[in-house]
Amino acid sequence: MPISERDRLLLDFESRWTVHDAVKEEAIRAELALAPARYYQLLARIIDQPDAAAHDAMLVHRLRRLRDARESERAGRAAVPAIRTGTGR
Repeated sequence: MPISERDRLLLDFESRWTVHDAVKEEAIRAELALAPARYYQLLARIIDQPDAAAHDAMLVHRLRRLRDARESERAGRAAVPAIRTGTGR
């Protein structure tokens, strides 16, 4: 199923930004009338749709790679045992 007009709008918006910062968050609120958290939730769903890559393959693949790298990093941190500090008893 082709992606919706709103999904295309969100992908086009994301393609204009390479940095996540306060200016981008202001633009999300002003241009899209969305809270940044909601915007990123929607974007995460969109990039998993098969037809999203047909709209902007480079962007969708880059966002998927970034997401996968963050997930791998989180999984790696979870696998490291906690180091105890104490008096050595």
